[in-house]
Amino acid sequence: MLPDNVFVSGHPLIQHKLSILRDKKTEPKKFRELIREISILLAYEATFDLGLKPKQVETPMGIARCNELTEAIGLVPVLRAGLGMVEGIWDMMPGAEVWHIGLFRDERTLRPVQYYNKLPVAPTVQVCLMLDPMLATGGSAVATVDILKKWGAQRIKYVGIIAAPEGVERLHAAHPDVPIHLAAVDERLNEIGYIVPGLGDAGDRQFGTG
Repeated sequence: MLPDNVFVSGHPLIQHKLSILRDKKTEPKKFRELIREISILLAYEATFDLGLKPKQVETPMGIARCNELTEAIGLVPVLRAGLGMVEGIWDMMPGAEVWHIGLFRDERTLRPVQYYNKLPVAPTVQVCLMLDPMLATGGSAVATVDILKKWGAQRIKYVGIIAAPEGVERLHAAHPDVPIHLAAVDERLNEIGYIVPGLGDAGDRQFGTG
């Protein structure tokens, strides 16, 4: 049973695209396109509760009562695999700020190691969407949320594509206030910390380095 703030999308378009994304025969160009498309759909679902305020707009036929966002959004891709998720989401919300946090997983200890952080001195947005396609051990996700909270971020949402139960449990245990939005939760981690069945290494498959 998943926690209440873990949201696994059942949207048919996401599930169809995910089946192609997983296929080992899918080449990097198509893989990148699918990451972009799935990310747009997941971000649409993850932003369902953003704040709004009333706004009047003059149309060619009169005055329309509309709404506009009250919260600024920051996109925080975790390098390098998270880079592929930015473009599509940014197209959908072009006013969002984008910052990068670089972490790599030590293959011996499976622990995250930070090597890059490009956050401004103080938060300039109200909502951070943390972007990382694979929630495996959960170490990088927990470390990134730690960094964002220490920086002063008030609302953080994790947007990923595939997770292992172990990763979901670890992130939720460390940060139960962070909603987790996913396309799928898979069976387990293997002995080297990869998600099974997963899709392999998301970074390598995006950038053709596998």
